[in-house]
Amino acid sequence: MARIELKELAHAYKPNPSQPSDYALRPMDMQWNDGGAYALLGPSGCGKTTLLNIISGLVHPSHGRVLFDGKDVTELPPEARNIAQVFQFPVIYDTMTVFDNLAFPLRNRGWKTADINKRVHQIGDMLELTPDLKHRASGLSVDAKQKISLGRGLVRPDVAAVLFDEPLTVIDPHLKWLLRRKLKEIHHELKLSLIYVTHDQVEALTFADKVVVMTEGEVVQAGSAQELFEEPAHTFVGYFIGNPGMNLLPCSVRDGLAHIDGSAIPLAPAAASVLQGADGKITLGIRPEFVEPMFDAQPGTAAATVTAVRNLGTHCLGEFQVGAHTVFAKLRHLSAKAGDKVWLHLPIARTLYYVNDKRVA
Repeated sequence: MARIELKELAHAYKPNPSQPSDYALRPMDMQWNDGGAYALLGPSGCGKTTLLNIISGLVHPSHGRVLFDGKDVTELPPEARNIAQVFQFPVIYDTMTVFDNLAFPLRNRGWKTADINKRVHQIGDMLELTPDLKHRASGLSVDAKQKISLGRGLVRPDVAAVLFDEPLTVIDPHLKWLLRRKLKEIHHELKLSLIYVTHDQVEALTFADKVVVMTEGEVVQAGSAQELFEEPAHTFVGYFIGNPGMNLLPCSVRDGLAHIDGSAIPLAPAAASVLQGADGKITLGIRPEFVEPMFDAQPGTAAATVTAVRNLGTHCLGEFQVGAHTVFAKLRHLSAKAGDKVWLHLPIARTLYYVNDKRVA
């Protein structure tokens, strides 16, 4: 296991990059601690896999350095980095038994037979592969084969880190949930450093202690699930995390108020002083969970029209029109129908503000 540091790391596939859009990975500095569980989260094409492959050595960065425990490994090939990597589709030996697939990495490193047996059975028990250890891998389902791939990545206790590149893509949805929970248990038991790439926020937030959110090659925030939900540092994080994502409303600020299409929302004094002289686009952000519809006009509320109410069983999802903008609210109950006039209260403590997409304190 290792502490992984990225120093002034960036990557461009084209020579002589001159602007941010030329980079597949924009310049970053980051540190991942020994034994931590991390997720790289973002949409397809945002640079997650490129970053993972730079850490493993499959891709050489065009800028910056990669360090393991303070040692520069940027120029080292994958086999010299002591990394285990699990890919999106199963990578196993079909002609071998499940036991031999799991034992293969250990035999290559000269482990004794008794130690191999102990470790393979330990990992087999964790992944519920014990009944299949004597069976050939070729006869197993895709789900079981991917569990073997996971086991091959986890079987070596001395790796610097285990890297997962969307490993549950081919897994049945119910089994995905079970395997995520199992990986979490394995992490707590084995204390391995795990880095997990995914575009699925549920996978990332339930698996990782810290989630790194990426878009267009840039790391826009790294934090816990609670931090990403309650204090998104960038409008992309607010939009991408949550279902539905954060309500993001363009606004202007004057006289200590945020103005949204004819409605004036009160600001905390500290926010007003920062935003009053802000240079750039100002955006108000509030989670649907914190929007409070009211049926009587109150000072500081936003006039709105109900456009839809959906009963989702556990909650109601209200959709409202505020001027030219749509606002969502997640509520226990909403006694309104499409066309009704309401007023939306946006609690000051739960309302965030962004200048040029970056949150201001």
